[in-house]
Amino acid sequence: MSKLIISLDFELIWGIFDRVSPGQKEGYFARTKAVIPEVLSLFREFHVQATWATVGMLMTESRADWDQLKPTILPEYRNKSLCPYRWIAQYGYDPLLHSADGLIEQIISCPGQELASHTFSHFYSQAEGAGLSAFDADLKMARQVAQQKYGQRLRTLVFPRNQYSEEHLKICLQNGFSTVRINPGDWFWKEPEKAGFWKKAFRTADAYLPLSHKTSFALSKTDISSGRPLQLPASRLLKPFNPSFSGLNELKLRRVMHEMTTAAQLGEGYHLWWHPHNFGMHPKENLAALRQILLHYQSLHDRYGMQSLNMAKLSDLLLHKP
Repeated sequence: MSKLIISLDFELIWGIFDRVSPGQKEGYFARTKAVIPEVLSLFREFHVQATWATVGMLMTESRADWDQLKPTILPEYRNKSLCPYRWIAQYGYDPLLHSADGLIEQIISCPGQELASHTFSHFYSQAEGAGLSAFDADLKMARQVAQQKYGQRLRTLVFPRNQYSEEHLKICLQNGFSTVRINPGDWFWKEPEKAGFWKKAFRTADAYLPLSHKTSFALSKTDISSGRPLQLPASRLLKPFNPSFSGLNELKLRRVMHEMTTAAQLGEGYHLWWHPHNFGMHPKENLAALRQILLHYQSLHDRYGMQSLNMAKLSDLLLHKP
């Protein structure tokens, strides 16, 4: 039976702090926080499960809380702008930008939603100076905070900016992360940390035009190698609404729904992902697009039996856990 998997990289400013100034995106993230309950409402309405891969720092509530919850080993990035610890020391802590405590509780209380990890600090695992020991300490803190604050045992991890290596996969499993999201197999998704103009151009164009290979995947062939977590490939990044390209917005939706139909007909998995802050601009249009996708899922559920599962639930199914 085919499966729809949805994962969201929940990070707020932690995902882009190295690219913006503190006050530059306040309205953007305020709108993001306002739209998340509406996304949850849609998931509830259509009985859709999702995995919320959450930066652990969003689970803090204040600067004092943030200071207390630091890993024992910090990354030593050669590019200092990548370090959130240095950034907070320079600009301070603003709960509007750096905390999502109340929203995380809403996510947990919504049926079918999985609280997962996007590392504690939005860790750039392939950046020079990151260090495997620091990555290990970061994951330990991510699990500690989720357990301490919400009583949640994190099982699933999504790598920030889709950067990972074999060593990082092994460290994930050692820290109790039994499932991870990996990149599509196309050449323009390989080594995203080294992406130049052409890789980025093809990734963008592929949201609208059929440049990639088949995006759904056979569940029976999912990588369940010993010594590594279960690796669930991404199928499609849901691009946000762009008012400058009205025709392309419809083309994007048709592409997603066509791929979902293919997965349903073949009995395969289809893994859609995006960032909640992608809905921070033009929330009305983005919510309307999501409703259209979920209505299509409902029709595929009725016709082909397509089922919505979060990453942890799909992992249990594939690994034959009760």
